[in-house]
Amino acid sequence: MTSTASRTRDYIDLHDRYGAHNYKPLPVVIEKAEGVWVEDVDGRRYMDMLAAYSAVNQGHRHPKLLAAMRAQLDRCTLTSRAFHNDQLPRFVERIAGLTGLDAVLPMNSGTEAVETAVKAARKWGYEVKGVAPDRAEIICVENNFHGRTITVVSFSTDAQYRDGFGPFTPGFTLVPYGDADALANAITENTVGFLVEPIQAEGGVIVPPDGYLKRVESILREHNVLFMVDEIQTGLGRCGHMWAHQHEGVSPDVVVMGKALSGGFYPVSAVAARREVMDVFRPGDHGSTFGGNPLGCAVALAALDVIEEEGLVERSARLGDAFRARLAKLESPFVKEIRGRGLLTGVEVTDDIGNAYPFCKRLMDEGVLCKDTHDTAIRFAPPLVITDQELDWALERIERVLMADPRG
Repeated sequence: MTSTASRTRDYIDLHDRYGAHNYKPLPVVIEKAEGVWVEDVDGRRYMDMLAAYSAVNQGHRHPKLLAAMRAQLDRCTLTSRAFHNDQLPRFVERIAGLTGLDAVLPMNSGTEAVETAVKAARKWGYEVKGVAPDRAEIICVENNFHGRTITVVSFSTDAQYRDGFGPFTPGFTLVPYGDADALANAITENTVGFLVEPIQAEGGVIVPPDGYLKRVESILREHNVLFMVDEIQTGLGRCGHMWAHQHEGVSPDVVVMGKALSGGFYPVSAVAARREVMDVFRPGDHGSTFGGNPLGCAVALAALDVIEEEGLVERSARLGDAFRARLAKLESPFVKEIRGRGLLTGVEVTDDIGNAYPFCKRLMDEGVLCKDTHDTAIRFAPPLVITDQELDWALERIERVLMADPRG
């Protein structure tokens, strides 16, 4: 891999030879990143409009996070949960305050946090609600994305996520997203929880009807069912509030978070819940060797500082509205719908085009990196540190690409 002109192709060929083929990335090989910008192995510069699926809301290599990580590396990286460490107590206190909930259980990946929430809801159902043993049901919604473990894909409606991975975990019921009546009709005496994304990011940036979450909350309270919100992609400022569910002023019993919780430096996730829910866990019931480690907690605390100190929630709301307003004026014959909140925007292409990938490829050629989701939508989710000028720079190129026929 010595020829500059061929380095990108060489790296891609090397990965294709030895790596698993479980992703279809754009043909770009990144080696440097800072703020909203990345640079590939051939020296080409791009604006990152995906932010690692919202994991780098604070921007790449934010100096405050970098300093926090370096400082903690010099002190202690891992103790396991066999011992206490000095960072975890501050971390759980901070998350409890941000969610308005009582107790926090740290994990590493978002999927692990979802699994944690599922286990908590089931055990709460048996020990608190009084559901008969092994009968607990959790209601989920169609078109959801909560991860890819066997249990999580058991309640997915995406055929590819399930194909070849059965048998699946029982105990899940599916209802249409955005349909509160369907939820009400699906609840039984065995229902212990309802798990939902406030906006379906991976599902195409689908925003539910106004009032949906408020009605959901009322239904769940009436039936003593846990309100469980997955904020892994939509939380931590991404959608113009600290948490996307705050758009409707609801108060979930369980909030699941990850990704931007550590600003792209280290895998950190967590579940926050009411004390009544979290206290079903006793020593040995659930845990993680790395979950709550001091390195991850130190970075996460700095990541939360950056969101608050730099006003990234407010920036997301303001720039997101401006971004969609400008796109709405474009009148492209290839755009079917524009939707989103904060700096999470989905651009649905028209049925006759049917595939958003060619637009993403052309945007890459223009120096803008984004990715298609659910085949027909382009997802734009830049780091929240993006400036007005940088967003204008991106919009000039996005407008040019969306006005051109990708089949030409």
